[in-house]
Amino acid sequence: MAAREPFPKAVLDVIGAARDRPVFEHGTRVVTGTELLDLVARIATGLRGNGIGPGDGLALLLGVNAEAFATILAGHVVGARVVGVRPGLTDAQVAHLLALDIKAAVVDGSVVLGSASGPLTRLSVDDLLAHSPGFRLSPDLLHSPGLPDSPDPLRCEGRPADIARLLHTSGSTGTPKACAQTYASMTNAWTAHPQAWPPAIRDLATRLDRYLVFGSLSSQVMFEYAVLTLTAGGTIVVAGNPATAITDYQATARVITVPGLAKLVASQQESPADLSSLKALLVSGSPLTPDRHREALETLGPVLFHGYGQTETGMISMATPDDPPGTVGKPPVDVELRDGELFVRTPGQGCGYWGDPEESHEVFTDGWVRTRDLGRFDAFGYLRLTGRARDVVIVNANLHYVGPIEQVIAEHPDVAEAYVVAVPDDETGEAPHAYVVPKGRVPELHEIQRLVTERLGAACAPRQVTAIAEPPVAPSGKPDKRELRRRSCPAR
Repeated sequence: MAAREPFPKAVLDVIGAARDRPVFEHGTRVVTGTELLDLVARIATGLRGNGIGPGDGLALLLGVNAEAFATILAGHVVGARVVGVRPGLTDAQVAHLLALDIKAAVVDGSVVLGSASGPLTRLSVDDLLAHSPGFRLSPDLLHSPGLPDSPDPLRCEGRPADIARLLHTSGSTGTPKACAQTYASMTNAWTAHPQAWPPAIRDLATRLDRYLVFGSLSSQVMFEYAVLTLTAGGTIVVAGNPATAITDYQATARVITVPGLAKLVASQQESPADLSSLKALLVSGSPLTPDRHREALETLGPVLFHGYGQTETGMISMATPDDPPGTVGKPPVDVELRDGELFVRTPGQGCGYWGDPEESHEVFTDGWVRTRDLGRFDAFGYLRLTGRARDVVIVNANLHYVGPIEQVIAEHPDVAEAYVVAVPDDETGEAPHAYVVPKGRVPELHEIQRLVTERLGAACAPRQVTAIAEPPVAPSGKPDKRELRRRSCPAR
């Protein structure tokens, strides 16, 4: 079989084939396939004109619109190493990301980089578009050898072994940890290749007529489903207010966290809205209990697609509305259970952590990815997640290691020791609960929250602080986090 052309060639083919069909909708603005392809070509031309090419680091601090989506694709067209900076990070965390060998940053008008960003080139989308203001690209020319205005504007220059993008989670030191994905991996991923879609995705694809986007297109989940929507022939719709966007825009699909799902279910039970257009809720970020899964299906109808995946792997498995509640479906990828822990291989998996060979060796081993999640297969082959083997808290679908939170809390003058565990939270999915051994005075919750927020961001701030004389001790002699979790969640 002939090798696939580098990412994002398959996505460009999909957009080019759309021609005059609406592919992106933002309020009253409708962007066709031809117009979106023009944007990608013009922005790629602008990037090249600013010296951005294969292997160069390119940071994106953008909103949610057609230009942002086109800029992501254009960054990959020129073969850059694309780093999306999501909203909600502290200034120090943004500065850390911009220091990862970044040559240029593309920002929108609302972003201020500050002096900490160093000597990198600052560009706006308008700057990039100005390099080819009169450029118009016909889909018929997508495969042509060149155009008069800009030779080969959509020539995809990604080199297979080069890093295509860095996807970030909170690191074990409190700074964002960058998971690296090569151009070969992104090219091998199945999203823009219908012939490679697993059965659950084939079902989902029929429901992506109008897919809502919000928050950040640099989100791996938001972006991948957007590409899937275009491939399935649907339209990407920018949500003005995600809470009411299904009704406002007659949307058929949206991503939702487990807490968001619980709120939607409660709202529908109390005061039902018209959700007749809804065909798919893409639940992600944390496990869904069987009871919540069942209640959501009963209240909302057969619209739940419960995905399981990681930044390091992409999608591992997905439950369709017909699958048993509490499962994440039957994985279409290679999965091994090693002492109850899941190891997986996926077509689009990462290759390591940028600048962290020790952690890379721990997680990426012999072609497998160690998920550090616990699970089991039931008698019918469905995967059920049973817990985690790592010390993290997942807040609004973003993973944060508790180690840095404990270290910051322990710096408070009235705290001798600090221990943090993840507890269920109706608003954020999970939240940190801090146990502290005080030196004398027990610190107030707001003091701890302010300290953590200033250093690590609001998502890491504990919702509760409990004083203890000393931590429980496990047979290993180490503090017993399982016992602390049991105390926080006695019913679990």
